[in-house]
Amino acid sequence: MSGESSVGASSFRAEPTEPNAPLARAELPAPYFGEGVTSAQGTLWQLTWQNHVAIARDPITLAERRRVAFDGEGWGLCTRGASLVMSNGTDTLTFRDPVSFAPTGSVTLTSHQGARLNELDCAEDGSVYANDWPTETILRIDPESGAVLAVIDARGLLTPAERQGTDVLNGIAQIPGTDRFLLTGKYWPKMFEVRFVPA
Repeated sequence: MSGESSVGASSFRAEPTEPNAPLARAELPAPYFGEGVTSAQGTLWQLTWQNHVAIARDPITLAERRRVAFDGEGWGLCTRGASLVMSNGTDTLTFRDPVSFAPTGSVTLTSHQGARLNELDCAEDGSVYANDWPTETILRIDPESGAVLAVIDARGLLTPAERQGTDVLNGIAQIPGTDRFLLTGKYWPKMFEVRFVPA
């Protein structure tokens, strides 16, 4: 899955895995601004930023199934076990039911108060990776306790020349079955495959 977002011009698409397979694409009309997307229990959930709406979609065709209202802003979304994990631009993660999207609990960071958790990735080891917007710092979080397990400095991935016309770090995804992650940002010309190691 990949996506693009700006007010009135948000879209995302499912890239084909087979040559010549059709590309599924979903447009999000104004005034919606698309944010996090995750797959859970046969549904693809898409957040909107300030529109207080989550959209349930078919995971193959991306066709809209229904809309669900939620309080606050939508910044990031991932699936951890039988729960969705959502960020709203604060230092709190909210857990949601993957069928109804109803909140089931929350956890606030025990350190890094004031962090603005944005893009989320629920890693295979149960931790949640989140970038602290608008920095290039990634926090590895224990979603059970709210403890920050690691702080990752992702500065310097782009050269100063490549930085021209780009925006913030805003893409974190573990490569399944590995200890490697893909990192990118808004309007970045590259995606990076990285392994997080102690300094």
